[in-house]
Amino acid sequence: MIYTTEVPHLNSGIRSAVTLGKFDGFHRGHQKLVECIKQKSGENCRTIIFTFDLPYKAYQQKCMPKLLLTYEEKREVAEALHADILAECPFTEELMNMEPEVFVKEYLVDRLHAEYVAIGSDFHFGHNRSGNPEVLSALGEKYGFTVEIIEKERDGEREISSTYIREELEQGRMEKVQKLLGYPYFIKGEIVHGRQLGRTIGVPTANLIPPPMKKLPPNGVYVTQSSVGGKVYSGITNVGYKPTVKENFIGVETYLFHCNEDLYGQEAEVRFYKYLRPEKKFDSLSELKTQLDIDVETARAFFEKEYGQALELRLS
Repeated sequence: MIYTTEVPHLNSGIRSAVTLGKFDGFHRGHQKLVECIKQKSGENCRTIIFTFDLPYKAYQQKCMPKLLLTYEEKREVAEALHADILAECPFTEELMNMEPEVFVKEYLVDRLHAEYVAIGSDFHFGHNRSGNPEVLSALGEKYGFTVEIIEKERDGEREISSTYIREELEQGRMEKVQKLLGYPYFIKGEIVHGRQLGRTIGVPTANLIPPPMKKLPPNGVYVTQSSVGGKVYSGITNVGYKPTVKENFIGVETYLFHCNEDLYGQEAEVRFYKYLRPEKKFDSLSELKTQLDIDVETARAFFEKEYGQALELRLS
């Protein structure tokens, strides 16, 4: 997959199937759009996911929202969806004030040579968000490309959206988040040195400091799996400030079952499956160790039930 922060300019003779949107989360609705353009791909037709680095509201309000996917994570998911090109363009004043037809002519027609465009039913673009699916369809007829308006994926009576996922994430409902996304919610980062207090109670941990733009689940303990160096480890993860040892920054600390390797400096991807309990201050490390024993047994039961993994996870 090609990743670019500019609007691509395809060579003459190369056409494209394009989907446009914010794509925060690349949830099941977004994946449906990508599948539509993939059906149009071919030797002379590239599949292009066209998005912007900032949501419209963030640019207006001059503040960066917490994102379901960081830029790096968005690239990873787009590559897993097998798109040819992810164009994540800077959202500028010029773009915000561009008339819909100018956007279509300069970008979709002149640069991307679009022959097919798939959009959601709530898609808006251009000056004052005056471009909508009907406007785009009319411009498609004028400039010779097909527009398909894709209905939203639904979860029962509700449409699947990034807003819906954020609401569920804020409640720690990780099973529902996974269902809406189509994959487990995850956080990526480099494993850094902590205080290594976990080793004193037989629970060595891998510590990540999440990117500032990443939206985190509520502080607490979760059943997780972590991918590090091509290996996958089941575990439990604490999100928060670790009040028992009085950290002053929010972190993601994971106990990886059956892992005695030195992982410092490596990149880890922590996938969240189930919320276990809120973060809690214990009176001693001994009390913390007792609770972690319980958390590990709960995680073991979860993996055995969901994945048939008979894991010997008890802390030593």
